[in-house]
Amino acid sequence: MNASTMSERRRLLAGSVGNVLEWYDFAVYGFLAPLMGPLFFPDEDPLAALINTYGIFAAGYIVRPVGGVIFGYIGDRMGRKRALQLSIAMMAIPTVLVGLLPVHAQVGTLAAVLLVVLRLVQGVSVGGELVGSMSYLVETAPASKRGLAGSWSVTGGVGGILLGSLVVTIFSGIFGQEAMASWGWRVPFLAGGLIFFIGRWLRQSLEESTEFTASQDENDNAPSPLATVLREMPARVLHLSTGILLYATAFYMLFVWLPAYLMHIVVPAVPHAMVVNSISMVLLLLTIPYGGHLSDRFGRKPVMLSAIAMLGLTIYPLFLVLDHGVLWQAACCQLFLAVLVGLIQGPVPAFMVECFPVRNRYTAIGLSYNITLALFGGTAPMVSTWLIRTTGDIASPALYLAALAAVSFCALSVLKTLTAPVTASAAS
Repeated sequence: MNASTMSERRRLLAGSVGNVLEWYDFAVYGFLAPLMGPLFFPDEDPLAALINTYGIFAAGYIVRPVGGVIFGYIGDRMGRKRALQLSIAMMAIPTVLVGLLPVHAQVGTLAAVLLVVLRLVQGVSVGGELVGSMSYLVETAPASKRGLAGSWSVTGGVGGILLGSLVVTIFSGIFGQEAMASWGWRVPFLAGGLIFFIGRWLRQSLEESTEFTASQDENDNAPSPLATVLREMPARVLHLSTGILLYATAFYMLFVWLPAYLMHIVVPAVPHAMVVNSISMVLLLLTIPYGGHLSDRFGRKPVMLSAIAMLGLTIYPLFLVLDHGVLWQAACCQLFLAVLVGLIQGPVPAFMVECFPVRNRYTAIGLSYNITLALFGGTAPMVSTWLIRTTGDIASPALYLAALAAVSFCALSVLKTLTAPVTASAAS
């Protein structure tokens, strides 16, 4: 392996490792919530219950646009490298501190307050991490491999979820349920510190994006990135936000909410739904970079639009099949959806980067991505459950996803990037 290849692989790892940590924490927190809930939010304390209801939601999604603005300024003015080094630290420190928190029995409601504060700090950093990693990876990649390079930012997130699931499963098997409920839940959070040290080491030697460096002369006397974006390109920001509706929502509905749907809503319940979900996510992990690679060969929009159209047309029939409650049918449906979602997600990072000029790119993408994620991605499980309760049709969430696919398809069809993929056949 030559030095160039080693440097490229290190760059890809350094760029994507923050997303591994981000989604590792997301998975660990999700899997351990049933154990942590009674420790931080006991039912007999109404104030703690209120903090649980509103604070954790706010920590997860509402502050992400704030993070996009803060890290957008850092990334567009001080450099992608500095933003990435700061964002991974701001994610890792709260993750580790959660593992050290006192519980309600020790300090009362203060335990819940501290947990919410840590999630808020982490939410701010999350709002800048994915945007920073995709910007850096695309800007530093060869022109003909930007789609593949950008896809690794999303791949890292899926890998983090699988890693979190694996770590929780291993420690639960080692400690047992009683010990996990007492103190073992802390260990997976503390283990997140190892990801930080690896990521910090990888990012210390990052070279700044040459595109960013070349744009610095333009930024010397420029107004703030946020002011420039809001003044010069608000329509483009909203247009891209609309175009990525399906991108932001499909994952949460089909890989976060769907297992609960198969286990608790479908009758008869689908056995081994979590196993099916894990296998599907492995396929998703493999398909995302392939989708990025295809976008380098054939263009971003042809790959994305083909997968979006296919998902929009097939999602309702697939839900009707899922409603039979048959294991092998559920597995086939979810594997098929994993391929489609992977083909959508793979090209999106490079596409978003190519939508904005370098000097304000971090801020503009941060607004587009985080607003859509906060409004649609984070609410997907809640909206899906509400639709079923309101309509009485357990396949109604599929119609919601189909509608988002139609909106995304129309928006992306007319949205033009500032930089076209460098391929013979690509037309963006």
